[in-house]
Parts: sequence; C-alpha cells; structure tokens
Amino acid sequence: MAKDVPLHDPSALAKFGNLGVIAKLIVEGYMIGQHKSPFKGTSVEFVEHRQYYPGDEIRHIDWRAYGKTGKYYIKEYEEETNLRAYLFLDCSGSMSYGESTLSKFAYAKQLAAAFTFLLHAQRDAIGLLTFDEKIRERIEPGTSQKSFQQVMKVLEDCKPAGETSLGNIFSSAIPTLKRRSLIIILSDLFDNIDTLKQAVQLFKRNRHEVMLFQILAPEEEEFPFSKPTQFRSLEQTRDRILVDPHRLRSIYLTQFAEFQKSLTELCGHSRYDFASMKTTTPYGEALGNYLDARTRFSSHASAR
Repeated sequence: MAKDVPLHDPSALAKFGNLGVIAKLIVEGYMIGQHKSPFKGTSVEFVEHRQYYPGDEIRHIDWRAYGKTGKYYIKEYEEETNLRAYLFLDCSGSMSYGESTLSKFAYAKQLAAAFTFLLHAQRDAIGLLTFDEKIRERIEPGTSQKSFQQVMKVLEDCKPAGETSLGNIFSSAIPTLKRRSLIIILSDLFDNIDTLKQAVQLFKRNRHEVMLFQILAPEEEEFPFSKPTQFRSLEQTRDRILVDPHRLRSIYLTQFAEFQKSLTELCGHSRYDFASMKTTTPYGEALGNYLDARTRFSSHASAR
C-alpha cells in the first residue's frame, strides 16, 4: 500500500485518486490496522428445527435445545450461500452539503465504494440502489468482476440533486427484493420520522438485516453559525431565508436532538444497527461498525 496515505482524514483521502483507488486504500488500511482479515465465512440462514432421526448427522444436533427440552432436534438451514447485500445510496440535494469538509455525498460515495470493495473481496454478492425522490439506478447483487465494475461506475458518475423521499423509496423497493438481504443505507436520513418508521417495519417484516449509516456534516450537528446567515434549500433551490443564528440555534439544536433520539429509538426497537457519522469520521470506524455488527449477527444466528 502507498505510504503516508491519510487514512484518518476523509477530506484529504478524497483527493488521492478515484473511488476504486480510495476504496482499496481504505479497506487494506483498515485490515492492516486491525492485524487480521475480516474476510471470512459464508452466511447460513437458519430455517427451523425438526426432530432427530437415526441416521442424521450428530453435528447438526442443537445441543442448546437438548439442554432445555431433553430431546434431540436437528437445525435445518437454507442452502449455504455467500452474503447478498444491497447498498442504498441517497443522492438527493441535501447530501451535497459540506461547509468546512468534503460534502456528505462525497463521503457517502467513498464509504459505499469501500463496502463494495470489501464485500466483493469476500466473494459476496453486492448490489446498488441510488435514489432521490425516486430510484435512479439499480444494479442487482452479483459476485462477478463485471458486477463490481458496474457498481463502481455508477458510484463514480452519480451526482446529488432533487428532493428526498426515503419512506416512499424504501416502501417501493422492499417488495422487489427477491431474497433476504443485508441492506446498507447511506443517507442523512432527513425525512419524516413516522414515514421512516413505517418503511423500517417493512424491512423487518420481510426479514432483511439493515444497517443505517447516517452521514452528517459537522455544522448540522453543532450549528456553529454566529453572523446573520442566508440558508437555502439544497433540494428546492428557490427556497432561501435570512436568519439570526443566535435566535435559531437553541430551537435547531433541540429539534435536531429530538430527531436523533427518535431515530436511535426506532433502530433500537427494530434491532437494526445504526451509526451516525460526521464527514470527518475516519472510514475505518464505519468499516469497524459494519464488521462488529456482522459478528454480532452471526453469533446471534448460530446461538438460535
């Protein structure tokens, strides 16, 4: 790997090369930092128990069930297969915001590319869905080099614009997902919380595993403005308003904290992994959150 690459600084890393180069540096840098490879295993989906019959392989006996019931049961699984994952990338206008660092969209694109590189290296099937108020591009999960290149090209070419409709996008996309999948959502998640709740419940009902990465600019979390400032909508560009930040700051921070609390509670109730990332957060932290979540999920699945 190239020396002196600023893996801890997403803004500096963005200037290093194209998405493919950056993704390789991020993933390999994370692996070297951890001194172990995260590339391991295949996903196995537990289906149901059935009674043990003579001739069944002993290694399939569920000893936890035996300890509770005193009876032998076999754990049945669906056909072993590699993980099937979709990246949902928010390309709406609000993602173009970035006052003091790289934009939320640039950060999300680089993170999406890193996940693509990581999952492809694991021989997992990776797909992509980009959207604003409607679905823009969709690539079905695949493990081939061609699929990998298609995803990377769409990521490289897409630009933020338009309004957001997360709830509608999720609600319309979920019925079209043919198999249980890992859904990695990269967005600022700025939408009506009740609409998001309905969509998240649909993911749960269809037994998808979901990881939400909320991408924020530092200013959105801290509201550091002090002078009279003109704010404009990045989704409806004609909407502009001149405000006194001193009067607005307290109200904004209170509403932002309430929204974040509702979002955290929503994910907690659904048992979905949620990480709020600022555009200054090293990408290795996001990869670490993902891999920790996969480990927890795998441990939970094997314990059932």
